[in-house]
Amino acid sequence: MPHHVTDRPPVHALLADGTTVCIRSVVAGDHDQLEGLYEEMSPENLRLRFFAASHRSAHLAADRACAPARSGYRALLAEAQGRVVGLAEYDTGDEKDAAEVSIAVADGLHHRGVGTLLVEHLVSAARAEGIRAFEADALSENHAVLKLFADLGLRTTRRFEGPEVRCTIALDQSDTYLTAVEERGRAADVASLEPLLRPKAVAVIGAGRKPGSVGRAILHQLHAGRYTGRLFAVNPAAHAILGVPSYSSVGALPRTPDLAVLAVPAAAIPETAEECGKAGVRALLVVTAGLHADQAQALLAACRSYGMRLVGPNCLGISNADPELSLDATFAAGHPRPGTAGVAVQSGGVGIALLDGLSRLGIGVSSFASLGDKFDVSGNDMLQWWESDGRTGLALLHLESFGNPRAFSRTARRVTRRMPLLTVDAGRTDAGRRAAASHTAAAATSTMTRGALFTQAGITATRSIGELLETAALLHSQPLPAGSRVAIITNAGGAGVLAADACAEAGLSLPTPTPALIDDLLAVLPDGAAVGNPVDATAAVTEEQLTDCMDRIMRYGGVDAVLVALVPTAVAAATGDDLVRALTRAPGRRAKPIVAVRLEQGLPVELLPAAEDGTIPSYAEPQAAARALAHAAHRAAWLARPAGTVPDLDGVETERARTVVETYLAAHLDGGWLDPRTCADLLSCYGIPQIPWAWAETEDDAVLAADRLRGFDGRVVMKAYWPGLVHKSRQHAVHLDLRGDSQVRAAYRDLETRFAGQMTGVVLQPLAARGTELFAGVVQDEVFGPLVLFGLGGTATEVLADHAARLAPLTDHDVHDLITSPRSAPLLFGAHGNGPVDLGELEQLLLRLSRMAADLPQLAETDFNPVLATPGGVTVLDARIRLAPCRPQDPYLRRLR
Repeated sequence: MPHHVTDRPPVHALLADGTTVCIRSVVAGDHDQLEGLYEEMSPENLRLRFFAASHRSAHLAADRACAPARSGYRALLAEAQGRVVGLAEYDTGDEKDAAEVSIAVADGLHHRGVGTLLVEHLVSAARAEGIRAFEADALSENHAVLKLFADLGLRTTRRFEGPEVRCTIALDQSDTYLTAVEERGRAADVASLEPLLRPKAVAVIGAGRKPGSVGRAILHQLHAGRYTGRLFAVNPAAHAILGVPSYSSVGALPRTPDLAVLAVPAAAIPETAEECGKAGVRALLVVTAGLHADQAQALLAACRSYGMRLVGPNCLGISNADPELSLDATFAAGHPRPGTAGVAVQSGGVGIALLDGLSRLGIGVSSFASLGDKFDVSGNDMLQWWESDGRTGLALLHLESFGNPRAFSRTARRVTRRMPLLTVDAGRTDAGRRAAASHTAAAATSTMTRGALFTQAGITATRSIGELLETAALLHSQPLPAGSRVAIITNAGGAGVLAADACAEAGLSLPTPTPALIDDLLAVLPDGAAVGNPVDATAAVTEEQLTDCMDRIMRYGGVDAVLVALVPTAVAAATGDDLVRALTRAPGRRAKPIVAVRLEQGLPVELLPAAEDGTIPSYAEPQAAARALAHAAHRAAWLARPAGTVPDLDGVETERARTVVETYLAAHLDGGWLDPRTCADLLSCYGIPQIPWAWAETEDDAVLAADRLRGFDGRVVMKAYWPGLVHKSRQHAVHLDLRGDSQVRAAYRDLETRFAGQMTGVVLQPLAARGTELFAGVVQDEVFGPLVLFGLGGTATEVLADHAARLAPLTDHDVHDLITSPRSAPLLFGAHGNGPVDLGELEQLLLRLSRMAADLPQLAETDFNPVLATPGGVTVLDARIRLAPCRPQDPYLRRLR
């Protein structure tokens, strides 16, 4: 039978039109409202729901939904501003893995996604209960419910039985379903952000009559920026502020604003938010900082109750630079230049720096959001907005915390295939992580985990605001390189050396030109030119000669990008040659990227106007140019690789594994390290290969166990065990290469004596063959979910720290990257002279470990160390698993924060 049904906490989610509903379990007190839901239905809708227009059926349906909880039955309702607008139920009855499902939606709310949202939440709950399929009967003329099932993204079959249709919906987790859920979520999210980012009317609440207040500054920005919608101030002590009409309250406004900007003291925020909700405001921007916990809770409760989206609190503001709107609701010093870069930050200071930098470069901004404490609207929301707005071609993020990293990762993977997505990897050091946690009141995240997220999602991660802008300039203005091969041209040998060093340090290659190219270049360059890589064109090079040289290198197929390093010389000045013009007078958009380095340049990066309305990035330092080219090459490589897939695995027993975990946690309420038997049992559920082993709690048992294991090659290993033992080798709790009964007895007595009062038994194993010792493990990050680590193992694993990491679930590409990323990877491919290890089995081990971590959120830590890899196979020699109580959560379920 399915597991016992437990209530889930209420969550808020978005309907297709962007409005908010609360999804929660039905309780007994909902009976009258549920009965009213049915009684208010038209006779036709009652007939479609119950196959007969009977109000008696409505009473019975409410009775069933509100009855005491029972195994195999669950009822969820959707509630909008205290009114029940939908109900969905499933009941397994006598079935073990299938349930009957039914849906009811209030009249007047059809086609807004109420039923679909409820079914998605039922699917998530049913999977957690071990239910594998939903079944439903519908009249063949009930096109709405049949379309709902067909459009879910789940495998659905229909069987016609007279006027009725029997639908069976398989609940298998699949990428098709997740993609369908994502698309519905994206459409709903974008609709909910319309009042925030494209408001037709804005009210600033808290703008003072005297200069100096944040509210007045924002009102000034909106008014001076020529916002094209209706603009109001709310201040009971003024009739007008800065020429903007002012009213005593939100309720007194001549029309309801879509967006209200709250710049009132923290103590007044809850009441003001409630007033906005009652008036019908659809979005709030709260710039106020310093809210106490109860004030913050009341603010968010008002937003959820009235369906308002929220940016902030404690933020710089938002803007939409579309000239048709010109919304600048920030207190930054200047107005952002209209353009193509979408920007989302948590820090207002960083936001000002990015707005200024993008405006100076001429890239400009499509929309900007300073998210502040990020109570609601997040970077994920902004990504989906930019994906759909038709104006954004470049996305820049500076996030100090992540709300739902797995959902963010899926969104980012999709968005970054359409446009570059750049971020600053903030909080890389312990000091930085402490500052981030203090600043955002969010849990700090590890560099390795964050790096895995960025790598898997195709995000370009830079190390500073300057590097972010330098890279954005190149990605905005130039095509992506086909690879990492760079040609350097310079008019000064020293500048060429600096550029060569910078490229090599950035991981770019400098191929040697072919003899044919050398002859071609020497024919156009002045005497004394050195044609290698770099090409030293000498200080005597003319504008025309430099142009010819560049054209030949651009046509050469052996390089992917060109870096031109120039210094001003008296020779060029005397002849009137402008070497920079050699770059800019050619077409600005070429097949290969070209970048300039001008050592005398005052600004770190500029975009030089070029022919055909193009631009060329020019850098003051060769390191900046090389870093930007390297980021572009990495993006090109990521785009060229097909999206990875999570392979199907045979021999996986997920339900048995969940039973093992639940049984252990029922006996150990606080969790703990699994004993060897339970650990081996869990590994067997996922087909993870383990070396044969035996357990012994006495000296005589150890001798008998050793005799059974000696059939493998005559020698055994003995390891002490007690709960929580971490480093067996470091504590000298291991005896190797034991031969004969006397050595086994002596080893047991030694361990028993040294670890008296701790040791609960010993594990015996046959002595493993020689091979490469590896490490594989999982840590369950409280923010990011399961992270799979892999690298060199044995006693050196912590000293060398040669590990790579990826977030689960792993795709086939992720596994390849894990295996090839550590510095020790050549050992796996035969660098030690013994031939390559069994890479297929190693991939399977990592995929199965990933699947175990994704299936079992209670898996707090897993260490496989060492894992023995040989040409003949891969075997786990030592495994440790720690479980911790954890309420399972579906990371892809549609819900607001």
